[in-house]
Amino acid sequence: MDVQLVARVLFLRAAMRRRDRWSPARIAAHQERALRQLRTAAYAGSGFYRRHHSGLHGAPLAQLPPVTKADLMGHFDEALTARDLSLAELEQRLRTLASEGGDPGLPWRGRWWAAATAGTAGPRGIFAWSRPEWAQVLASYARANDWAGIAAGPTRPLKMALVSSRVPTHQSAVVGASLRSGLVPTLRLDVTAPLDETVAALNGFQPRVLVGYASALLPLAAEQLSGRLKISPEAVMSASEVLTPHAAQELEQAWGSAPFDVYAATETAGIASPCAYRNRHVYEDLLIIEPVDREGVPVPPGTAGAKLLVTVLFSRTLPLIRYELSDSVALGQRGCPCGRSFIRMEDIEGRLEDVLELPGRAGIVSIHPIVFHHVLDQAAASGWQVVQERSGLRVLIAGLAAGSTPAGIQESVAGALTAAGVTSTPVSVSVVDQLERTPLGKAPFVRRLKR
Repeated sequence: MDVQLVARVLFLRAAMRRRDRWSPARIAAHQERALRQLRTAAYAGSGFYRRHHSGLHGAPLAQLPPVTKADLMGHFDEALTARDLSLAELEQRLRTLASEGGDPGLPWRGRWWAAATAGTAGPRGIFAWSRPEWAQVLASYARANDWAGIAAGPTRPLKMALVSSRVPTHQSAVVGASLRSGLVPTLRLDVTAPLDETVAALNGFQPRVLVGYASALLPLAAEQLSGRLKISPEAVMSASEVLTPHAAQELEQAWGSAPFDVYAATETAGIASPCAYRNRHVYEDLLIIEPVDREGVPVPPGTAGAKLLVTVLFSRTLPLIRYELSDSVALGQRGCPCGRSFIRMEDIEGRLEDVLELPGRAGIVSIHPIVFHHVLDQAAASGWQVVQERSGLRVLIAGLAAGSTPAGIQESVAGALTAAGVTSTPVSVSVVDQLERTPLGKAPFVRRLKR
């Protein structure tokens, strides 16, 4: 356990709790000051940002050009403000962790933490944090527990079970290893492990908080309802995948209360999480988010953007200013019975990559995952997946719900596609024990054909 790091995280958590009562005006003033400091640091230390914002160093945030993952990775060393770091060194560090093992929670050279994205939504990304930044990352994840009303302290350890990726270069693994202590006894379970092994481990551990991918929690809910899983968590938290209303209902039926849908990304750490009223609030003291359409134009409140531009106010080693995420989210209003003024995030609809482009009667038709949700949520007992192949669409069903048959599902999916204007796209259906997962263990609803 890194005592100094834990102390800094506890200090930041206390500061964040005080911000829970900030007014909208104070939130805006804080963002303005923090953004000014971020841009000053970026222009002083990053040649990439000096050039990328050339002629715009004094312009409002909304006038600055976005930064894609490809931009960042293509100019990584120039984007860094730390002159003693390089992409080659970080890649070697992550390769060593992946091949030789070791503790991902220990800082590299005593100063740096690093993690990588899988590259399923564009190019693979590598990100690095200094000690002060990493403390902010950890505190942002811990905030989800605070907002959920989960008490913890020296006399009441927070027993947490995480069902996600065990890949040591994944941020969840680095976070879990960094927080491992007597205060937070943690059971990390591999989402790809056999279900009976996961059930046995959870029964033995008896977590106070259960955290996992939505695709991992849904079969566990079925195990709880069957009586094979016997745990009573105070909270169930879904993260890293879209939690559909159908899945949320299943989790609530299994454990007696609605799950908490936490929104985060490797690049940003925590972005938003629900309060006790299940209203998801944005961490506006830590970042600025801008839902925009495909052309980068801001969308009005209540409308889901095609992508999200994120400015991480505490990023310094690798500044992120209007960094582009392909997530489709909608912002709501301020105000909540919980008393927080942080703006509410109404919807998280997935990623632009989840939208299929299929041949239709009048050209190419864009098919949003909601078309499949309407058909498959009720048909699959433990989850589903649509995989695009050159020969058509392959539908994977993890356990058939009562009254469902592969032939009936095939007919329903084909009918929904026809109604949406799709033509000449064969559909096949397979019942499987487990869904296909990415290298980091996620099971996206829709997997597009790689081009």
